[in-house]
Parts: sequence; structure tokens; C-alpha cells
Amino acid sequence: MTRPTVPDRALVELGRTEGTPDTLALLVRDQDTRRLLLLRAVLDAAEAADPALCSPGRKARLREDWSLLAEADRPQPPGTAHPPEGAGQDRRGVPHPRLGAPQPSPGIAHPPPGASQDPRGIPQASLGAPHPLPGTAHPVPSGTAHPVRSGTAHPSPPGAGLSPARARLFHPLTGPWALSCLHGLDGRAGPPDEPRSRRLRQDLAHFSAIAAVAAARAGIPFTVRLTAYAGVLTLPSLGSLRTATTGDVPVHVTHREGRLTVRQPDAPDVVVRLESGIGAWSGALAWTPVHVLPGLTSAQSPMPLDDVDPYRVAPGPRHRTLGGPATLDDGDGKRWLQAWSGTEAALRTGGAHRVTEAVTLLRCLVPLERPPGAAGRDSCSATRHEAFGALLSSTPQDALALAETLVHELHHAKLAALGDLVTLHHADPEPRYFAPWKTDPRPYDGLLQGIYSHLALADYFQRRALRTAPPDSEYAWSRHARYRAQVGAALPGLVGSPDLTVRGRRFVDEMTATYERMADRPAPRNHTARAQAYVKAARALWTQRHAPALPRPKE
Repeated sequence: MTRPTVPDRALVELGRTEGTPDTLALLVRDQDTRRLLLLRAVLDAAEAADPALCSPGRKARLREDWSLLAEADRPQPPGTAHPPEGAGQDRRGVPHPRLGAPQPSPGIAHPPPGASQDPRGIPQASLGAPHPLPGTAHPVPSGTAHPVRSGTAHPSPPGAGLSPARARLFHPLTGPWALSCLHGLDGRAGPPDEPRSRRLRQDLAHFSAIAAVAAARAGIPFTVRLTAYAGVLTLPSLGSLRTATTGDVPVHVTHREGRLTVRQPDAPDVVVRLESGIGAWSGALAWTPVHVLPGLTSAQSPMPLDDVDPYRVAPGPRHRTLGGPATLDDGDGKRWLQAWSGTEAALRTGGAHRVTEAVTLLRCLVPLERPPGAAGRDSCSATRHEAFGALLSSTPQDALALAETLVHELHHAKLAALGDLVTLHHADPEPRYFAPWKTDPRPYDGLLQGIYSHLALADYFQRRALRTAPPDSEYAWSRHARYRAQVGAALPGLVGSPDLTVRGRRFVDEMTATYERMADRPAPRNHTARAQAYVKAARALWTQRHAPALPRPKE
């Protein structure tokens, strides 16, 4: 894959912790293209896999699922509810309009002759018709007063303007699923044991659910056989069904005219009605729809608050500061809504560009439990590089806390996406650097990530302090002083590295200039003194614990 060029203008904007809509769209489009290529890698790996990993029957099903997904990517005539005359049938005896032969793969590393490119030269990997840039504003009705599990119809979903297939593939949580598939299909790991084989079966079967959701959104009638593993069937972006019996249960799902009928052995059928864009409603107690929050702004689509997707958190041990995946009750949903409803206003006090970032980059929220031992306003949050567009967070205390979390985590996402396009440094991964926000030494890349997000927070709270009155301004000054002092303590290690590339140096120089410009509007002395004392104490403790054993920085 040829990486698109990042203009110097964009590099400067991002170094300042800013970014015009065009610059942010460049990052988004590149991540979307990578997602298509990642899906191609999954399908290619499955085709090449030993039958012990992926049986001929499973390979055939993947090709059928891809055919259904490719059909969902084609423009559908307005109001189409039934296949046109002459439509073919798949092996399950279900009509599919113009399915034809399955595509060999969904992505291309280089566009074929005549393939379209966007103005920045990024090839559009081919599923079918090219899609417009993500992040376009679409109207949403006002007056949404409470979070719902998709009980309210919304006219424009996240990713509106994309085909249903692309909306599914570009959904953040499709990335972790694809990587899990690649891990399971890696023949170099040796013969699969039963846990690995079971995980791979579940991963590959999830592609059938992805394709079914896309086809339903496209209005394509179908019947497919899916499997509920451990008694749960998840239809991504819609919800999950708990089957009448535990274990692995075969489930038949039929779609007709916006209605899914789920049939399982020895249990009544469950009828699920698609809501517009996100979620699906059912009167059956066995069905749990995805939570939905209003759009961040009045012009934006509703935001998924996904507590059902099986790929929403990484498998294995979690970092000690992160809580596990949360399943929300009504009280949790109301607390999320209360914080979310004021987040746009809280972000805007730190600059309109903070709202633009959130609108452009954020595609779904994933709720977490509070971290172990948390008290008061303690919370936890994270982003995952493979789940670009998702924010993982425990229930925020209020709108300002959520706005702060968004600024922090979206800058991790911005820098990770930029790092996919531009080599900023060649530093080794040895943890040797002091960062006041961590008790352990940081590798150079971790130092860069931390300074970048803390610099954005220092900028956000300085702007907020200058635009609000006490007591809000006093709190903002205290946060600004703390974050700026932390950046100032860690910045010399970043700037002094010989491992920065030419473009990395340009980026870090803009970060440094942004830090220095903040001195033109300093925080009150009492806040500055407390922040400096905090950083001094953190450095003394860190030095006592770690300095004797650390390797010397490279000259």
C-alpha cells in the first residue's frame, strides 16, 4: 500500500494539536482504506489456510458472506423491498438481487486503471461504488430527551452517506475482529488447540453476522444460518439475542422489509425491527438492543454506546488502571446521557476545533467499568489503534469530565493515525524517559504520545479558563497549570532525541512552539506554584526508584 503524502500544512496543524476538517478527513480516509485492506488480508489468509484451520465449508461460507456484503455495497433503487425480476438465488434458496459471483477480495493495494482517487491521492479500495468522505454532517431531529436502546427512530446513522457495507466495515469494532481472525489463521503458530480453534470458528462466523447486518440495512431479503456461541448471538450495531438454551445454538435469521425474524430450536421466533441507522427494537426479553445517544451536535447523527459487541475490548489481561467491559442498566444510561448532553458545550469552550475533532473522528462509545479501587472522580479511558474511531470510557462524572476525556483520547487517536502516514522517529522501544503522569519509565514513542495528549489538554483548559468565569475558570486554570507543567518537564527528552526524522522534527517543533505560546497568557501564580511542586515531587520519586537502573539516553 502506497501511503498518501501528508502536506506540511497538515503536519503543522496537527503539531499544534489542531486540524482543519480536510486534515482530519485525510486521517480518517487513510484509516478506512487500511480497514478494507485488513479485510482483504483476512479473506486471503482464510483461502490460503490449511484445512485444519479453515475447512473448505468455512471458506465457501466466507465467499458467500462476501457476496452478500458486496451486494449491500451496490446502490439500491429507492424503495426497493424485493429483488428485481431475474434475481439469482444463493445455495440457501434465498433470492439475492444481482449477487453474481463472489468477489475475490475487498481491498486493493493499488487502484486499477480507472479507479477513483480522492483529491489527496488516496486510492479507494473497491467494494463497489466509491464512498464520500466520512464525517459529513447530517440532520437529526431535536428533542431527544433520554438515551434509548434504539427505541427512537433516527433519520441519519453514523456514517450516513456510506453504503451499508462500508458503514459496517468502517465501524471501529470491526478492526479488532479482523485482527483476531488474522491471529487465528496464522499457520506459523502451529497446530491449533481447541481454545484457539473455537475462537477462530467464532471469529469467522462473526463475518456472517457483519454481512447479514449490512444486507438488512441495504434492504436485501435473505435467510442465513448463524450460530449463537455460548447462548449469545450478536448482530453488530443492532444488538444481541440470548437463546433459550445455553451452548452453541444454530439460529436462522430471515430479513424482509426492515424486519428480522430469528428462529431457534424449541423456542418462539423473535421478531426484531430495524431502527434507522443504529439499533433494532424487539418486544422479546431475550433481545438486548445497542444503546443510542443523540448526536454530539444538533446536525450530527446519533452515537452508538455499544455494550454488546464481543470485540469491544481487547482479550487477555487488562492494564491495572482499566476497568472491564460494562453492561449498562437504565441508571448508567441516564448518567451517560446527562454527561453527553453537555459535552458539545464543554468542548466548545476550549475552541470550536475541539468539537470538529470529536465530530470527525468519533464513531462509537464503549462503556467500561470503573477502574479497581476508583474513588470520587476517578475514571478510566482508552483508545485502541485497531479500533480507530472508538472511545472506551467508564461512566463520566459530568460533561466537563467527558470533554476532557475526549480531548485526551482523540489526540492519541490522531497521533496514531498520523504515525501510520508519517515516520516521526526511529527510536527503540527501551523505556528510559521520565513522564510526570506515569510512575514507570516510558519508551520514546510512549513519551511522544503522552506529551501530545497532555499538550492538547493544556491548550484546552487554557482556552476554557480565558472564556469562563469563576469557579469554572479557577478549575480550568488549575488543570491547565498541571498539564503544562507536566509537558514542560517531559519535553526536553522529546526534543533532544537524535532519533527524530526530518518531518518528526517539524512536528515536535510545532508542539514546542505551542507550549511556549501558552506563556503569553499564564495561569495565576498560585496554580502555577502548586503544579510545579507536584511535578518536582513526581520527578524526585521517579528518580529515586528508577534512575540507577536506567540505560543512558543516546547522545
